[in-house]
Amino acid sequence: MNIVVCIKQVPNTIDVRIDPVSKNLDRTNITGVINPFDKNAIEEAIRLRDKHGGEITVISMGPPQTIDALREALAMGCDHARLLSCREMAGADTLATGYVLSKAVNKIGAVDMVLFGSHAVDADTGQTGPIVAEFLDFRQITFVSQIDMEGNHVTAERMLEEGRERVRSKLPVVMTVTKHLNTPRYSKPVNIMKAFRKDIPIWNYEDLGCDINMIGIPGSPTIVTEIFEPKRRSEVEMIQGSPEEMVKELVAKLTADHAI
Repeated sequence: MNIVVCIKQVPNTIDVRIDPVSKNLDRTNITGVINPFDKNAIEEAIRLRDKHGGEITVISMGPPQTIDALREALAMGCDHARLLSCREMAGADTLATGYVLSKAVNKIGAVDMVLFGSHAVDADTGQTGPIVAEFLDFRQITFVSQIDMEGNHVTAERMLEEGRERVRSKLPVVMTVTKHLNTPRYSKPVNIMKAFRKDIPIWNYEDLGCDINMIGIPGSPTIVTEIFEPKRRSEVEMIQGSPEEMVKELVAKLTADHAI
């Protein structure tokens, strides 16, 4: 079975900065880590490969430093890694990102399964996985908390707001997974050393055969028009009187404000 895991490098800090001109995240001097939910996708891919055979290729689109996240995925147990990176891809929204990832999956070829984390902790949209499925014309299952394989079919349990749902699909399939699926493993020192010796090719938009009008800013129909820090204002009013009088006045004020 040929599995592709798409990962994203996210900032390892809550002290993020926004470029006031581009309106994009300023990643200068910020340490990146693998998006936590993507580690669940990596872990599940390794378990499926070890049980059913095959290979795992981990891919990520981002600046050159994203290669650190790919090496971490290799250290966890992935077989191959590819970095999708060039200046023309910068500033992409989820649609343009999904397009590039789908072209990479097509270039790898003969892919049976594509795994994503349910969402990225920095953007929190959960859109990229389904977008890739649409570009590839693959079946898709989202918010997966359990996976069972039987032949060329997969049965997955989905987490819904109220309850769970079991879905059976024929391969190839795109799945987004939740943190409830498994517990990601730690990398062994020997595997970390091996990961740093592995070659990680860098594919640009020409290598992938991308339409330049569908990548980066030109291919992004959504843009950030304004970023600002929320200003919080609180007002405190002291209520005087006996406990009974204060409760009566408080209830009256909450009722007048339609709070109760």
